[in-house]
Amino acid sequence: MRLVLAVVGQRMPGWVDTAYEDFAKRFPPEMRLELKAVKAEPRSGGRTAEQMMAAEAQRLDAAIPKGARRVVLDERGSRLTTLQLAERMQAWRQDGRDVAFLVGGPDGLDPALKAGADETLRLSDLTLPHAFVRVLLAEGLYRAWSVSTGHPYHRE
Repeated sequence: MRLVLAVVGQRMPGWVDTAYEDFAKRFPPEMRLELKAVKAEPRSGGRTAEQMMAAEAQRLDAAIPKGARRVVLDERGSRLTTLQLAERMQAWRQDGRDVAFLVGGPDGLDPALKAGADETLRLSDLTLPHAFVRVLLAEGLYRAWSVSTGHPYHRE
């Protein structure tokens, strides 16, 4: 199974790439973590936010594996603990599909993309910069995977 982080925005500070790669390389071959960063729509030219989100949605859709479970990251999504995410990952493995986590650009995700999601999750009640989202999601997925393989959770 592949875990695909499909995100809007290609240029991140070096520390983001370093931190993301540190977690991505820890995953085993049978559960790879991949980053698919797509170009953000230019915020000039008089286009509406809806038009820009629709263009970004097309890029995200093209970047993810066909038939993948779509998990939208959104502030109104379900909250999960690490242990709950570990249980969810086990269920996803049983499902047999790749899992794509969709992260929008500055204006968010296109409503049609959200409506077509299999699940909607939130990372935090805080508003987070997009750079942090990549790192936090990679770390959270790694921690959930390690818990599911029997590695002790720090408070259990």
